[in-house]
Amino acid sequence: MAKMKQARVAAKAEHAAKAPEPSLNNRRARFEYEKLESLEAGVALQGSEIKSIRRGNVSINEAFARLRDGELFLLNLTIPPYKEASHFNHETNRPRKLLLHREQIQRLAGRAAEKGLTLVPWRLYFKNGRVKIELALVRGKKLWDRRRDIQARDVEREIARSTTR
Repeated sequence: MAKMKQARVAAKAEHAAKAPEPSLNNRRARFEYEKLESLEAGVALQGSEIKSIRRGNVSINEAFARLRDGELFLLNLTIPPYKEASHFNHETNRPRKLLLHREQIQRLAGRAAEKGLTLVPWRLYFKNGRVKIELALVRGKKLWDRRRDIQARDVEREIARSTTR
């Protein structure tokens, strides 16, 4: 009996080691926005959504967070339907509730109400088997800010190339 249990535990550990959990960064937000602060939030999902995310089928490029009735919701997060779920599937772009403490929501709502600030998902990842999203309070970059970032990135590349030769 104990040997069977050990074999199951070993098989589970081996399976978990083989399949790394996907992590998704919002590259568009990193280019278009300046990050002021961030925090981790859970996402309320349906069963077929989590399976689709584990396969890597998710897009956070167009997503943003809004406050509704004292709760924070993530809008425009695109999770395509999971084909094997048949008629128990989910809507692709439905609003998804973010799981935060009330104090965190109130603080973020107060900061996001300031002119020019918004809440965007910065990164989506798994933590202890649960989907987490890093929300960032951001301010839009001006065109000259973007140009400066591109120029700095090019200079870093040139330095890296010259040191490797």
